[in-house]
Amino acid sequence: MRGLVKSSSLAGAVSPMIPVLVCALGIFLLSGMDAAMKVLVIAVGVYNTVLWRSLLATVVAGTCWSMGARRLPAPSVLRLHALRAAVVGFVLLSFFWGLARLPLAEAIGLSFVAPLFALLLAALLLGERIQRQAIWASLAGIAGVAIIVSGQFGQANHARDALLGTAAVLISTVFYAYNLILARQQALVAKPIEIMLFQNLCVAVMLGLAVPWLAIALPRELWLPLAGVTALSLAGQFLMSWAYARAEAQYLIPTEYSAFIWAIALGWFFFDEAVTWTTLAGAGLIVASCLIAARSNPRLAEPIEAAV
Repeated sequence: MRGLVKSSSLAGAVSPMIPVLVCALGIFLLSGMDAAMKVLVIAVGVYNTVLWRSLLATVVAGTCWSMGARRLPAPSVLRLHALRAAVVGFVLLSFFWGLARLPLAEAIGLSFVAPLFALLLAALLLGERIQRQAIWASLAGIAGVAIIVSGQFGQANHARDALLGTAAVLISTVFYAYNLILARQQALVAKPIEIMLFQNLCVAVMLGLAVPWLAIALPRELWLPLAGVTALSLAGQFLMSWAYARAEAQYLIPTEYSAFIWAIALGWFFFDEAVTWTTLAGAGLIVASCLIAARSNPRLAEPIEAAV
């Protein structure tokens, strides 16, 4: 799924245009990662794809972490890392399982409801008041999901798989929204490279418990796509972190939705996926609802530190 980052500092930005372009490039790289992940999931299944990606990302992040000022996190921070890793692990498994059963554009469009779920969870977990504008935004987002799902009923041969994939993606967005709440807490107590290391390490350890029963050796021809997935993920997260440190979130949030355009192009080019009018209409409603929610409570709608 696409990583999100937290805005930290506006220092060094002369014009928001350069950070906007850098952020858009980061979104493009992460969209390419989603497409490559779909190829791997179809080839070896979601468990082995996420397991091997987490192991490789742990090696890369661990190497970078070891080159700096190394310091083991406090036990309370480790518990937070482990909790978020458990949530992220579930997000990865459910999202990419659904992605293998849906057109790329449809899965990405559905994933845009995560900020709306974040609004609701913030009200439940943090006691924040939901404004009327955000309620209307949530209703519009639900309508967008309903339109996308309604388009699946006309595909008799793939209706069951498509509905299961939709359910998996929507479940992943609920947990991803909770992940955004945890990310806010995590970003206050740890640096990005530490978060990336311990998050991937914890995910690898948790998935490793099932290795005797589920793991397979990755075929030699898939190691290059796996390395590409890891490189795209880390590069995209870095570019977005750089951009959000140099421009206000209000300039950068709309670039998130360029992922839908890339999903349409990549899905058509690599998987010969046609985009239906229901997907376009539903995704448009979801994007509009998220922008409305951002205006009503911009802090909750801000993208946050890299999640996946």
